[in-house]
Amino acid sequence: MKLLKLVPDNTNIGFVAMRKWAFALTALLTVLALGATAYKGLNMGVDFVGGLMIEAKFPQNVETDKVRATIGSLGVGESSLQQFGDPKTVQIRLPLPEQGGAGAANAVVEKTRKAMTAQFPGVTFSRYDTVSGKVSGELIQNGVLAVVLAILGIAVFSWFRYEWQFGVSTFVAIVHDVLMTLGFFAVTQLEFDLNIVAAVLTIVGYSINDKMVIDDRIRENMRKYRKMDMKALIDLSVNETLPRTVMTSVTIMLALGALLLFGGHVLRGFTAAMMLGIVVGTYSSVYVSSSLLISLGLTPMSSEKKASKANIAAQAERVGPRDGAQP
Repeated sequence: MKLLKLVPDNTNIGFVAMRKWAFALTALLTVLALGATAYKGLNMGVDFVGGLMIEAKFPQNVETDKVRATIGSLGVGESSLQQFGDPKTVQIRLPLPEQGGAGAANAVVEKTRKAMTAQFPGVTFSRYDTVSGKVSGELIQNGVLAVVLAILGIAVFSWFRYEWQFGVSTFVAIVHDVLMTLGFFAVTQLEFDLNIVAAVLTIVGYSINDKMVIDDRIRENMRKYRKMDMKALIDLSVNETLPRTVMTSVTIMLALGALLLFGGHVLRGFTAAMMLGIVVGTYSSVYVSSSLLISLGLTPMSSEKKASKANIAAQAERVGPRDGAQP
C-alpha cells in the first residue's frame, strides 16, 4: 500500500497562507479567459452553427489553399477549412443549400467528394455531418441551459446542505472551471461541439465531487475542533483530503491520456477539455473555494448556530399547539 501513496502522511501545506496569490491568479486567468472568448470567439462545430462538415484525410501533407481553391471552383458556397495538429487531416465546412433539403445537401457532399478525389488521389473521407440552422439554434439553447442549471442546482444544494458560505464558494469555483474551459477553446480554436458540452458537464460533476469531499471534512472538523483558528482548520481539512484528491486526479488523467492517444481525432477535443477540467477543478477546490470560506466569514460557530436553529424548530414541531395547551 505504501507504493500507492502519492502524498506523504502528515502533510502540512499552508494553502490558506497562499490564498491572496491564488485569488489574484484566479482573477487574472478569468479575465484572460473572458477576453479570449469575447475577442476570438469559439470555433463552433456544425452541431451549433448548422451546415455541412466533411473531414478529409490525405496520404501526404496538403496545403489548405489548394483544397480551398478546389472547393471554391464548385460553386457550393463559401468554405471554411481547418487543420488540427495533423497536416494530413482537413475539416471542411460548407453552408447548407437554401433549397432542396436533405437531397440537395447529399448532392453537395457527393460533388465535393468527387472533386477532391480527382484533385487529390488517395484522399479518404472519415466523417460527414449535416445539421440544420433551426436544430443548431435549439442545441445552443439547450447546451447553455444544461450548464447553467447544473451550476445553479449544485450551488443551491450546497447552500441548504451546509452553510450559505459553502454555496457561494461552490458557485464561484464551478464558474471558474467552466470559464477556464471556454477560454482554452477560444485560444486553441478547437472545435466546440456537443461533445465539449458533455465534457463541461462532466467537469462540473467532478469539481463538485471534489469540493464536497473537502467541505464535508471542513464541517466535520468544525464540530471536532470548535476552538481552532479557522485558517488552521481549513489547512488541516485540505491536507487530510489531499491524498484522495491527488490519487483521484492522477487516476483520471491516466485514463484520459490513453483516450488522447488511442481515441482518435473525434475525441481529441473532449479529452483536452476533460484534462484541463481535472487540473483547474483540482486547483479551484484546493486553493480557491476552501480559502474563500474565510473571506466569506465562515467560523466554527456557524455550524453550531445552524444546528441550534434546526433543533429548536424540531422541538417546536414535536410539541405542537395541542401539546402546549392547558387542559
